[in-house]
Amino acid sequence: MFIGEYKHSLDDKGRIAIPSKFRKALAKGAVVTRGLDTSLFLFPKEEWDKLAQKLASLPLGQSNSRAFARLMLAGAMDVALDKQGRVVLPEYLRAYAVMKKNVVIAGLFTRLELWDEAKWETYKKKVEGDANAVAEKLGELGF
Repeated sequence: MFIGEYKHSLDDKGRIAIPSKFRKALAKGAVVTRGLDTSLFLFPKEEWDKLAQKLASLPLGQSNSRAFARLMLAGAMDVALDKQGRVVLPEYLRAYAVMKKNVVIAGLFTRLELWDEAKWETYKKKVEGDANAVAEKLGELGF
C-alpha cells in the first residue's frame, strides 16, 4: 500500500530515488506511464497487469475507450530499481509531465504518482480549496 507525499530530485540521467518504504513493493518490477493531470503513474508490475487487462477489454468501438487505452498503454515503460533504489524515467514521460528537477512522489494506495513539484503545489492548492465541494459530490455518489 502506497500512502504519503515525498520530495525527491531528478538527477542528470533522469533517475529518481523511490522512497525506501516503497522499494519492496516494486522489487519484482514496475511500470511507469502517462498519468492524468500531467502526472506520471508508477505501478508495481502486478497492479499494472490488472489495469492493463481492464484497458485491453475496453470497447474498441468507443473513441474515448481507445484514447484512454492509448494514453496509458502506448506510453508505458517497464522500469527496474537500481541498487540505490532509483528508477529511470524516460525522457518522453518527463516531457509529458513537464518535470524539471524537483519531483513529488505521492502514494495513492495501488500506485505512485510522480509530479513536477510546482505543478503538484498548484494542483494541491486547487483541490484543497475545493475540498468541501468534492466531499459533497462524493456523498451524492454514496461514498
